[in-house]
Amino acid sequence: MLSSSDKDPRDVRHFSEPLVSVVIPAFSASRYIERTLRSAGRQTYRNLEIIVINDGSTDDTAKVVEQVALEDSRIRWLSTANRGVAAARNTGIQEAAGWFVAFLDADDLWHQTKIEKQVNALNRLSPQWAAVYVLHDIINSDDEILRSCRPDVARGYIFARHLTFKYVGNGSALLVRRDVALEIGGFDSSYAAAGIGGCEDLDFELRLAARHLIEVVPERLVGYRQYPGNMSSNHLQMGRGALEVVRRSLAANAQLPQYAARSAINATQKYAFWEFRQARNTYLSLVTIFSILRSEPYFVVRLALEKCLRLIQHCLRLVTTTANGQDPPPLNRLKFDPQIVPSPVERPEETAQFRRYLMRLTAVDAKLSSILEPLGFAPVAINHKPRLRSRTRKADI
Repeated sequence: MLSSSDKDPRDVRHFSEPLVSVVIPAFSASRYIERTLRSAGRQTYRNLEIIVINDGSTDDTAKVVEQVALEDSRIRWLSTANRGVAAARNTGIQEAAGWFVAFLDADDLWHQTKIEKQVNALNRLSPQWAAVYVLHDIINSDDEILRSCRPDVARGYIFARHLTFKYVGNGSALLVRRDVALEIGGFDSSYAAAGIGGCEDLDFELRLAARHLIEVVPERLVGYRQYPGNMSSNHLQMGRGALEVVRRSLAANAQLPQYAARSAINATQKYAFWEFRQARNTYLSLVTIFSILRSEPYFVVRLALEKCLRLIQHCLRLVTTTANGQDPPPLNRLKFDPQIVPSPVERPEETAQFRRYLMRLTAVDAKLSSILEPLGFAPVAINHKPRLRSRTRKADI
């Protein structure tokens, strides 16, 4: 393992706020890494160390990071053999000197107030609250907002609800207490080894939610990039990975009531179905839709009706384009701006059926929380004394 320098990551101890370690795994990320680093470096929360794990890149990632680091002494980088995003994040957690660790993918962006708002949220709570997440916009290669995530949020003990609704949504939205990240074993690299990497962040979140309380800042403070070639665009891998993550989580939490387990399976199968369709894998699409058909036949009926409606709309657009003799005007998309105050997030409309569904899962979480606490699974208080690290531990040269 190679380190960028021998500078002491505790150079910022004069700050009164707790140190936050930003961990950025980077594999051949030279196209976006500069934008990502600058969005981290321009945070209004200044007491940061920014650790880039160069995960066996074959492009100019290291060179770009070195150039940006010349302007920001808080940035340091480590080079390792390519072992996948989970192993890279785990290296970052081990190297981190901060009380809190925030994960940032090498092609994503942060709003400049993200870390400040997350730290303020956790500092107001007891140490039983182990992490805080934010919402996100999905952006393209040019930082343009393609769409916004659905603003469903939950806080507290959210394990059963998170299994179904998967609130966090991506690996760049979470800030967690470092001690808790170590306690739950970090990220699981076995998914990448099995060829189904991409959902390691969901696996980490579920293991976190099974034992700890989680807070939320309900603002879109992450630009989550999707483009051909990045990990989230490997739809086959993402679909298979999500199914395996939920399967393992249910196996590890046998105390979960059957209703909540069935809800999680149904929701994940729907997600996997859309991923398999985008991957154009007919076999897995059919296998998954038949599984959904047995539990939720109305979903398949609605799917067929929506398909017919889209076909009609497509035909109408073709007729309109032919009649006008010109193509429709290009979309004028807003860009994700790390400096502009995000617009308020409106709560989505909920049907009475959905409210009953959510209340039932909330009741499951309340019951699980009351059961787990006497068994010793409730989070323990974290000692807020400074941790000292040997400078020689920073890297193995």
